[in-house]
Amino acid sequence: MSEVQPKTQDELFQFLDSLGIEHTTKRHAPVFTVAESVALRDEIPGGHTKNLFVKDKKDNYFLLTVEENATVDLKTVHTIIGGASKVSFGRPEKLMEYLGVVPGAVTAFGVINDTQKQVKIIVDEALMKEATVNCHPLANDATTSIASKDLLRFIEATGHEPLVLKVAS
Repeated sequence: MSEVQPKTQDELFQFLDSLGIEHTTKRHAPVFTVAESVALRDEIPGGHTKNLFVKDKKDNYFLLTVEENATVDLKTVHTIIGGASKVSFGRPEKLMEYLGVVPGAVTAFGVINDTQKQVKIIVDEALMKEATVNCHPLANDATTSIASKDLLRFIEATGHEPLVLKVAS
């Protein structure tokens, strides 16, 4: 299998621009956890995301994009998202292969790299209540703010169908 180079931040921004999607990006020190990113809240308004890259026993992969403080029950979420079994976290190699990102930089924007449509993306409905959603732009040293409706438009433009479901409590 040929190694596909993941898109760069600039390529992501060009894609958003080509869709006429407004976005702003703030650079910051790399953050690897939601806890580390809390310090940025005052500077970056809107809903902040937590992203879970999971798979079921049949190697179906899912990206769950939820509000940062949301709780996702990994024992039961498969019944909501259409998994064949309970889900577990996907391996870092698959994360890079499918979404072009490393652990700590998982983002809904990663679907731009999933040209083979290996990953089903689910956006939590509570997150969609936010006017603005904040995601890493393929790396964890910046945060890109985008209208929640435009996030769905972006996902569709990558050829994925964004499923808006209640996956978090």
